[in-house]
Amino acid sequence: MLEEVCSYLVARAARATAAGVSPDRVILDAGLDLGKTAEQSLTLLRGSAVLARLGHPLLLSARTRLFWASSSTSTFDHRREASLAAAALGVSLGCRIVRVHDVARTRLVCDSLAAVLEAA
Repeated sequence: MLEEVCSYLVARAARATAAGVSPDRVILDAGLDLGKTAEQSLTLLRGSAVLARLGHPLLLSARTRLFWASSSTSTFDHRREASLAAAALGVSLGCRIVRVHDVARTRLVCDSLAAVLEAA
């Protein structure tokens, strides 16, 4: 599945640049949770490093709904924590744009992650 999404994104990026969009204006989005099962979305999240190497900034949009579908015992608070973990994982694997609902907490997580990575 990851290979299919990579091929699709590369083709769409090429189509955009062929239509005159400057390559530095192209952003890739694997579409987590959009027409995909929770398992497929998690596979794409774990594959973020591969997607990030396609030559364009990678957008991560891990919705709380993704994590609701993956656990029947999740509460809203647990879904929020799972979304924060997904953002941290995605950023650590190369996502550079993150679409989130909880901006303040996600920013804290990403800033903390950056501090840890920079200290290494």
